[in-house]
Amino acid sequence: MQEIYLESPEKAINIHEIGFAISRLLKQFPKIKKILLLPPDYTRCFSMAGDIVQIIYNQLKGRAQIDIMPAVGTHAMISDEEREKMFGDIPKKNFLYHNWRTDTMKIGEVPSDFVSKVSDGLFTESIDVEVNKNFWENDYDLILSIGQVVPHEVVGMANYSKNIFLGIGGRQMINKSHMLAALCGIEQALGNDHSPARKIFDYAQEWYLAKKPLVYILTVTTTERHITQLLGLYIGDSRN
Repeated sequence: MQEIYLESPEKAINIHEIGFAISRLLKQFPKIKKILLLPPDYTRCFSMAGDIVQIIYNQLKGRAQIDIMPAVGTHAMISDEEREKMFGDIPKKNFLYHNWRTDTMKIGEVPSDFVSKVSDGLFTESIDVEVNKNFWENDYDLILSIGQVVPHEVVGMANYSKNIFLGIGGRQMINKSHMLAALCGIEQALGNDHSPARKIFDYAQEWYLAKKPLVYILTVTTTERHITQLLGLYIGDSRN
């Protein structure tokens, strides 16, 4: 696919520019009949993911089935009030909910020798790759993972495949990636885009998600006095 990058460090990217970028993306997939959107939950409301989901919904409603599954990780399910604040008047029936305890399945494994290598021998267990069953088993024409690029104490820099393996992941990947990060130390993680945990996610992405119709929409934002502005929008399926 043709990737789309918008950067404006001195002037905010406006809603019309976002809409045009989304239109350029969707035109590359003209036969969409069924789409899954994976935004963060309300704890990441300043990501502008809510605005982006509303734009996608309005551009596709009436011609495609639109499923929206907030990537809640281990957080509580999003409430009706939070849903309406973040996603506007999109009908509740379009939303699916992820339960990390019951809704996942194993699709592969990160082997112990790889885990040992990236952790310099500090953590030597294999790690099951677990994802939401609906994400894996439903035959979606396009899956859009929407998230904010921001420093993160476990994976180094959110987002990209963190939104999949933690946001709609299962018990073992969540627990063991956090243990791995703790053993390796925050100095190896925070602000590092090739942290030990990120290398685990990169392995799982390369080996198990390569055939999925998965595209990432990543944002860089700034918030001051409760006003959020979008300074970067990056749409594509590459690791760069």
